[in-house]
Amino acid sequence: MSSKQIATSTLWQMGSQIVMAALSILTVKFVAIGLTQELAGNYNSAYGYLQLFGILADFGLYAVAVREVSKATDKEKVLGALLVLRTIILLLSLGAAILFVWVMPQWKGTPLPMSVMIASLVPFFTLLAGIIRTVFQVNYKMHFVFIAEVTQRILTTGLIGTFIILGVRQSTDVFHLHMMLLFGGIGAGFLFLVSLFYGGRFMHIRPTFDIEIIKRLLKLAAPFGLAYLCLAFYRQFDITLIALLREDFELQNAYYGFVVRMADMGFILPTFLLNSTLPILSERDAKGEDTSALLGKTFMMILIIGTVAFLFAALWSRPLIALLTTEQYLSTATSAGSDTALRLISIPLLLNGVILYSFYVLLNRHVWKRLVLTLFGAALLSLGLNIYLIPDYGFVGAATVSIVVHIVLACALLPQALQEMKMSLSFADIRLWALFSGGVAMGLGLFAPILTNELSTVIGLIAMTILMVALGWGCKLHKKLL
Repeated sequence: MSSKQIATSTLWQMGSQIVMAALSILTVKFVAIGLTQELAGNYNSAYGYLQLFGILADFGLYAVAVREVSKATDKEKVLGALLVLRTIILLLSLGAAILFVWVMPQWKGTPLPMSVMIASLVPFFTLLAGIIRTVFQVNYKMHFVFIAEVTQRILTTGLIGTFIILGVRQSTDVFHLHMMLLFGGIGAGFLFLVSLFYGGRFMHIRPTFDIEIIKRLLKLAAPFGLAYLCLAFYRQFDITLIALLREDFELQNAYYGFVVRMADMGFILPTFLLNSTLPILSERDAKGEDTSALLGKTFMMILIIGTVAFLFAALWSRPLIALLTTEQYLSTATSAGSDTALRLISIPLLLNGVILYSFYVLLNRHVWKRLVLTLFGAALLSLGLNIYLIPDYGFVGAATVSIVVHIVLACALLPQALQEMKMSLSFADIRLWALFSGGVAMGLGLFAPILTNELSTVIGLIAMTILMVALGWGCKLHKKLL
């Protein structure tokens, strides 16, 4: 895969996420309008709770799948074994999640257990579709992923939007909550079917019960799985801890949950870039070729993605939350709101890409024990600080812990990654990044005072998109990165 193919593959994935993010704004807006804050808190708590089990169910298989399928002589057999392994782990992980939520005494009598059961359809079908995504990745046909994911989001958003069209406003009816969650499951199921349909054009997709291949894949995926689990623990478990440690968890997670879902979009973009880079990085590194230029370009892209996410979250937190939810989710003179959480989460958005870059470099060099130990330490730090701060400070404490953990991890992992694999990043590259970032910051700062309503925020987002494209073109970033 050439650098241009990596960029094209990443751009298709980023394009998918940008469109899905726009549709997610509508989805979250519909949920905020249609449900009371208490039920919206259950909606966010259900998905937040399932995040950790979803990562456990993934078990690093996608990172292994792309590499193993691309180099296999019998690609269909390997893919079939991956499907079987993914299904088994999914059933075990999500089954444990459902069992645990029903037996917890704190959640008895709340809508959360049934909400989790219904919401579990989303990670089940999404992760199955993720294995089929490998077909498109190795054939450089990521536009089919764009079609599948965007169609899924349109379906889910449209179904949830029907409640708003029918006049549902601030509903206290648990039926409306459960139906909104079910619509997410229907959309995920549609994603799986569309992926299966298009994937069948390039490869015959069928389960393969080959014990030897499954054992080998499980062994290869285990380091990724352990590392991803620790990563998910420090990044996702705080919503569940809020639900465990706060009696007012429904309100707390109403404010915080929407922000975490926004942050997930920013967190996932570097992952797509690194997934696109990993096959060629592994191949060149195995041959002893110089990978410093490739790593330099990759790190530069990650810096740009992280900086843009950081600046938007830090400088436009209030108008973005007003656009995404409703006025009742904004901070007041006496209480913190979702905009406070988004402003705090801006720092993890900046550092997440640096951590993921180091994560992939260390795993590529099979330095997984040191990586897992570092991430495990971060998970313990996150758990301890959250248990200490959440009872008194709620989601503000959780967001503060996220900042501390991301700073510690970035400082701990990046030097290790640079020691393992050199990157080529010149002073001219850093100057281009600083120039682009400064231009984006100035634009956001100039527009911020006039973002007084939803329409002005939408216009501002369009204007900033044009400005960023112009800045990127003026700085010749496209030539530098492709």
